[in-house]
Amino acid sequence: MAEWGEARKSSLLGKYTQRLSGPQKVTGQAKYTFDINRPGMLYGRILRSHIPRGTLTALDLSPAQQMPGVKAAIPLIEVGKEIRYEGQEIAAVAADTKDIAADAIRAIRFDYDPLDHVVDLGESMSESSPQIRDWENNQSDRQIDEKGDLQAGWTTADAVVEATYSTEVQVHTCLESHGHVAEWDGDQLTVWASTQAVFGTRRDFARHFELPEDKVRVITEHMGGGFGSKFGPGVEGQAAAKLAKETGQPVKLMLTRKGEQNTAGNRPSMVQHVKAGATKEGKLVAYEVSGYGTSGLGGGAGFTGPYVYQVPNYRTEKFNVAINAGSGRAFRAPRHPQGAFAMDSLMDELAEKIGMDSLEFRKLNDPNEIRHAEYDRGAEEIGWNRRQKVAGSAPGIQKRGIGVGSGQWGGGGGKGTKARVNINSDGTVEAVTGTQDLGTGIRTAIAIIVADELGLQPTDITVKIGDTLPGLPSGGSGGSQTTPSVAPVVKTAAMAAKESLINHLAEKVNVVADEVVIKEGSVTIGNNQLSWKEAASTLGMETISEEGSWDENLREGGAAGAQFAEVEVDTETGQVKLIKIVAVQDCGLIINRLATESQINGGVIGGIGYALLEDRIMDGQTGRSLNSNLIDYKVAGAQEIPEIRAIAHDTDRKVTGIGEPVTIPTAGAIANAVYNAIGVRVRSLPITPDKVLTALEEA
Repeated sequence: MAEWGEARKSSLLGKYTQRLSGPQKVTGQAKYTFDINRPGMLYGRILRSHIPRGTLTALDLSPAQQMPGVKAAIPLIEVGKEIRYEGQEIAAVAADTKDIAADAIRAIRFDYDPLDHVVDLGESMSESSPQIRDWENNQSDRQIDEKGDLQAGWTTADAVVEATYSTEVQVHTCLESHGHVAEWDGDQLTVWASTQAVFGTRRDFARHFELPEDKVRVITEHMGGGFGSKFGPGVEGQAAAKLAKETGQPVKLMLTRKGEQNTAGNRPSMVQHVKAGATKEGKLVAYEVSGYGTSGLGGGAGFTGPYVYQVPNYRTEKFNVAINAGSGRAFRAPRHPQGAFAMDSLMDELAEKIGMDSLEFRKLNDPNEIRHAEYDRGAEEIGWNRRQKVAGSAPGIQKRGIGVGSGQWGGGGGKGTKARVNINSDGTVEAVTGTQDLGTGIRTAIAIIVADELGLQPTDITVKIGDTLPGLPSGGSGGSQTTPSVAPVVKTAAMAAKESLINHLAEKVNVVADEVVIKEGSVTIGNNQLSWKEAASTLGMETISEEGSWDENLREGGAAGAQFAEVEVDTETGQVKLIKIVAVQDCGLIINRLATESQINGGVIGGIGYALLEDRIMDGQTGRSLNSNLIDYKVAGAQEIPEIRAIAHDTDRKVTGIGEPVTIPTAGAIANAVYNAIGVRVRSLPITPDKVLTALEEA
């Protein structure tokens, strides 16, 4: 059985290691899909609907097809079919230049019979609303979960809080938009894809074009953000491949910013009507919630709790509501931020009602021992003792407050990855597997694991990932599964390669394997010492090549986290200024501490946008998005980012994933800090100045 050993004694595991791809990225050598340019390449563009709903009655591609420089124009929807949201794909073109492609889609003629639309959540739920899906009503069936005796719980409650909490629709806003470069060689398809799953994308292309999977190659050298939205080729990928097949030339098709914002997925909104009760001793005894949200035409409404904290008696129900907008997709920690924001706000409201410190109230209802340690560590770092005992009681126009939030996640990985470690006779070492690097640093983590096992440095390891050609599959990078799925297999591959080299050397000089020690770049055989290259050179024409195997003992699931926020609120302008975020995150066994802290920073920044800025705004009359750009759709920039204290609460147990859990507690911590500052609660995200001023006025 493999084991990580004592990580603290390792010179590499858990230490600060610069990313292997860093020099390539800062010098512009790293190739993203956007950077791929093939000989004879054409540029693809998609014509999208400007209406939210209607039946397509006519589609004439000939004006585009007849334009000089246009090589192909194809339909993406059949005449007679229903258009269901602004941005839905109508047709696609391929042309010699991007400008010609843009002109060509404007030349395409299409007509439609308009149908009633709805883009407002409340309006879609009304009896008079048009039913916009023919496979399901606007409101899905309710999912109900019950435990204990809710009525008995209410009778034992000394304090009850009833409130409604709501979160907005958030879009992924990937810096590198969704896109593909597709190229055919006979019946062999090669695709450079901005994807979180090279093997999943290969499978989808193969199915769509009815090809054997070995006839499709997918390459992702680098990618610029996915956050859960890039797991398959989508309509745009299929269109790029169809255009390439029709023209016989490579085609690059990247989504425009508007197309990206309107059609490439979102985090569903969530409205939660909550009632909860606690005893005066601080124990939760009853919880009831009705929650609903929209992701557009699809499902995926958020978590309805009870979240993190234990409640013996509860009843929850949730349902999805359809509107005429693009469907949701997985988004960093799907469903959890919605649930955490409501639950953390509720916990503060209940604690205040029974006259208890909100941190102590959490501890009484949270059985997770790791999170208890995180509460203590974070409270000390933020200065919890400075927190106002009476919310909003500080004098002056600008008021400061401190709040706390909690989160939990799985992230334990699983079987399915294959990896190989090669030791060549010139001393070079290769680690090969089919995973992809989203920018989270898995390349470097793989190099660290192999180097640690072989007594080398990460820069001595060549890592080959992001390509289906070697035939070493790995799953998609989602659910914080990548590192705990890949690390065990890479570890066992490195162990097997090391063992093979030891056995080779032992046989070469006729000693037992125990007399061969590989450590710190050298090899000791009895009383003789060789450099790594000298030892490898004894392989001659041979190459050691060993595959790893899945070892459950090297990974674990479950990542607890807690965050603390300090804010300053201007009570005249309603502006919320973040002063500091302390993020304490359970990280299991850390492979690269530098990348881990970077992941924590990134998760917090995403949570800041969710809490204070991001909100897709739809116009009810036209059914269109009013802010499908990077000017009006606000994301956190340098001016909005406070001091972030990233604390990797490592337990040195086994590898887990933390790409997602860090973004969960941020909004709740900020909302509670705002309340602590001004003494009135904003129960709707994002917490914008107008909401702050309205809450103050109503109070």
